[in-house]
Amino acid sequence: SSNRAGINAQRFLLDALRDLDGSLQEMGSRLFVAQGCPEEVFPHLFHAWGTTRLTFEVDTEPSACRRDHGVEVIREVSHTLYDTERVLALNDGKAPLTYKRLQSLLALLGPPEKPAPALTQEHLQGCLTPCQASHDGDYRVPTLEELGQDPAKVGPHLYPGGETAALARLDTLMERTAWVCNFKKPETEPTSLSPSTTVLSPYLKFGCLSVRTFWWRLDEIYQGREHSQPPVSLHGQLLWREFFYTAGASIPNFDRMAGNPVCLQVEWDDNPQHLHAWREGRTGYPFIDAIMTQLRTEGWIHHLARHAVACFLTRGDLWVSWEEGLKVFEELLLDADWSLNTGNCLAFFHRYFHVYSPITFGKKTDQDGAYIRKYLPILKDFPTKYIYEPWKAPQAVQERAGCLVGTHYPQPIVEHGVASKRNLGRMK
Repeated sequence: SSNRAGINAQRFLLDALRDLDGSLQEMGSRLFVAQGCPEEVFPHLFHAWGTTRLTFEVDTEPSACRRDHGVEVIREVSHTLYDTERVLALNDGKAPLTYKRLQSLLALLGPPEKPAPALTQEHLQGCLTPCQASHDGDYRVPTLEELGQDPAKVGPHLYPGGETAALARLDTLMERTAWVCNFKKPETEPTSLSPSTTVLSPYLKFGCLSVRTFWWRLDEIYQGREHSQPPVSLHGQLLWREFFYTAGASIPNFDRMAGNPVCLQVEWDDNPQHLHAWREGRTGYPFIDAIMTQLRTEGWIHHLARHAVACFLTRGDLWVSWEEGLKVFEELLLDADWSLNTGNCLAFFHRYFHVYSPITFGKKTDQDGAYIRKYLPILKDFPTKYIYEPWKAPQAVQERAGCLVGTHYPQPIVEHGVASKRNLGRMK
């Protein structure tokens, strides 16, 4: 997991490990969590256990290193629908830079492989797990405290980690046949109080849910029914994931601006105060601040909400580099996935002149501001007329609402109309 991951993502990972340990115990095995430097820990364990084979999932991120200790190493492609290297080879080693191009390459490969069957005792025949009585002392899953986190600072436990929770969530969603068939991403709501999309992304990111299992479960539901199509359908969402993985695996310096061949080179402002206000949800724009508060506390926000706050930080209002936003997303998102996060922040194919309004964008799906009242309770008594622009409320209205703008809630840190116009000129 990214070393930037914050407390909510770390809790999710620990949940997932405990769940895995529980599933292995049912089969007479255990999970072993070893701590230390892999170069030292692995050779020692391989020797102690007489290990002959090491299997792990292919990691397409540049930071993933390979090490071999005279042990047979098997690398399985299982984190993506397709073998990224095969897709790139079909495209002369280059990343497809449009979704259509990716679709045409995948058409040559046919449908993704079926997932492997669920693990049973039969698969483990002849495998001996060297479990000692001291296992829970030596190899147990660590606690948040042991990772240097204060458990009092963790957010509400809305999305427990692990395969058990992932499959239960998948089952519940797949029962909603009409919803699955009609799913169109742009029509889902960033402001709905319970998520309007699947929230399976953290489970895919941490390997709790197989992307192929998800793909083929959708395929079963689509059979013989009318359904939406990529890129807006649920299959289409999984292909977007594939698109960014392919890009991240092959574009040099993908997660930074300098030396990145597909990235516009922009002279961003260095403004730590603006960046901090954005991260903490103190910009004075309730829609932006509510999203950032949901992100900090719950670790998940809707895709369009991500676009809205990323736009506000960068080309829309603050003119702060997307690389800074990327770091905050890596820390706060449960599903902070290096390739997707970068691809969406970098947005190398986006219409730069399209700027989300921090005032009217939320109103489209949440006119009376229920989302804002939920995440910014300080504003909950503001009349609907002013909930998106509290600074416009007369003094008496602010007093009645028990919230003075500039005292209890910040004034806007920039004037959107002025800032966005200036930034558009800079972009051109």
